[in-house]
Amino acid sequence: MSKVLLALTSVALLGLAGCAETPKAATESKPAAASASAISPEAQAALTAAQADFKAAKSKNEAWTTADGALKAAEEAAAKGDSATVLKQAQYASEQSKLSLKQGNYPVLKVGD
Repeated sequence: MSKVLLALTSVALLGLAGCAETPKAATESKPAAASASAISPEAQAALTAAQADFKAAKSKNEAWTTADGALKAAEEAAAKGDSATVLKQAQYASEQSKLSLKQGNYPVLKVGD
């Protein structure tokens, strides 16, 4: 009896976990794209470069969380039309992404040789 109860509880929890998050990708991308044109061309260029740099770092599994956070902050600022914040955060995200790629080229430290 306890095995059946455990199985039913597990199925119920898995079912609820699937419903815990609603998809937001379609609704969030439209406002960001619409207001991204409201930022300055310099900020838009910096944001595009930061996104490309972060994508390159992430593709090699070298992305730092600081770059991810700065890129998200830049994208949120772009959605609000704040060019100064977009420029600052995008430049920081780009710098952190480039540094993370450089770190991947460092020699591996072997302890105990």
